[in-house]
Amino acid sequence: MERIYNFDLTLDWKLISAISTIDRFDASWSSIEKTEGTSLKQLRSIATVRSVGASTRIEGSRMSDEEVDVLLQSIDLTKLEDRDAQEVAGYFNVLDLIIDGAESIPVSENSVKNLHNQLLKHSTKDQWHKGNYKQHSNSVEAILPDDSKQIVFETTPPGFETEDAMRGMIDWYRNDRETHPLVKCALFSYEFVSIHPFQDGNGRLSRLISTLLLLKNGYSWIQYVSFEHEIENRKSEYYQQLRSAQAQRPNEDVSDWIHFFLDALMSIQRQLMEKLEMTGISSGLSPKRKSMLAFISDHPGAKSGDIASRLNIPNPTVKRILKELFDQNLIEKHGTGRGTNYSLK
Repeated sequence: MERIYNFDLTLDWKLISAISTIDRFDASWSSIEKTEGTSLKQLRSIATVRSVGASTRIEGSRMSDEEVDVLLQSIDLTKLEDRDAQEVAGYFNVLDLIIDGAESIPVSENSVKNLHNQLLKHSTKDQWHKGNYKQHSNSVEAILPDDSKQIVFETTPPGFETEDAMRGMIDWYRNDRETHPLVKCALFSYEFVSIHPFQDGNGRLSRLISTLLLLKNGYSWIQYVSFEHEIENRKSEYYQQLRSAQAQRPNEDVSDWIHFFLDALMSIQRQLMEKLEMTGISSGLSPKRKSMLAFISDHPGAKSGDIASRLNIPNPTVKRILKELFDQNLIEKHGTGRGTNYSLK
């Protein structure tokens, strides 16, 4: 049993193996990224939509990935009256900011507050507290079948206690030179949601900060796949692992939470490699063909006009490439005439 910051952690072979698996993938990814930079843009676009949709749905949004995609394509920030749309717009802006500028965002209280401010920028009901630590208790509650509420977990009290907890966590993260970066990312994410420093938006921001810390530590592949989507698919397990550890506070054993966090990363690594193989990015196809396959993979039933407008490729070129991909048995063709659409084989 090791002591890291305020936590107990069992450093066993299972943990070491998970870290090694993730880092081995990271080493091979660098060569893929160098040769396939242009073709990966479509994967990043798809991953962004899935991340925005999943992380906002975890917190109660009702928007599907398709609805999120449509909103982000035609977003008008002056007309975001629906709360779900406001949350989607905020999450998209912060994720974009993080992916494009992770290196320039320091791990500091000011950065965390600024990200929270941007996250809730479009949310009308959150203007009074965005960018500032909580003023009122925000214990995590469960709504029972009879609509009564039950406290699941007592978060850090507002005021000096929250300020001290945030300062302590960030000082530890910046000064710890011994703990592996992946373990530090997992611990930071856990401690952040346990403190619950802001009045609202803590879950969403914790997942954004996880992406930021992974990028800052060189795990660049995270931007091409959706960590949030993986968490959404394992939502029950996600909350179970959090609550199980939080119930022991203070000085809790976080071993199971760390294993869950790393297992989620290994899962999305596998999904990313499957996506690369499926869309031909790991093969010798041209960038346009790879982009089109990636788009069709996430938009089954896409028509040539959809592909042309979204990828900014002339329609005649799209039709020619679609015929070639069909002839190569990489895609399937459905319907006739204007109703013709495509899906992966």
